Amino acid sequence: MNRQTLQQLPPPLLAFCQKWKVSELSLFGSILRDDFRPDSDVDVLVSFEPKAPWTILDLVLMESELAGLVKRPADLIEKRAIEESLNPIRKAEILSTAVSIYPPRAEAA
Repeated sequence: MNRQTLQQLPPPLLAFCQKWKVSELSLFGSILRDDFRPDSDVDVLVSFEPKAPWTILDLVLMESELAGLVKRPADLIEKRAIEESLNPIRKAEILSTAVSIYPPRAEAA
């Protein structure tokens, strides 16, 4: 998957981010690498607006909705959980390789 593709957020995914008060949505894992297969899931790192009142049930609903949008299993992980992770290797790998797709970045002039 190339970065130009990642910058063109489909309208349903944009609506998802707005509905769930997402402040940042990033992809990481195999979707960004050559080992992404038809049976691979999509790993998504998410941050929410400060006053988003989501519960664990809401996160499960979000993950299910996201899986429907991308037409494959999705793993939704809060960025804060990774930032606070006690596993420094996992933390460094995810945070250093994640590619933000929302909010859309302004193109360089």
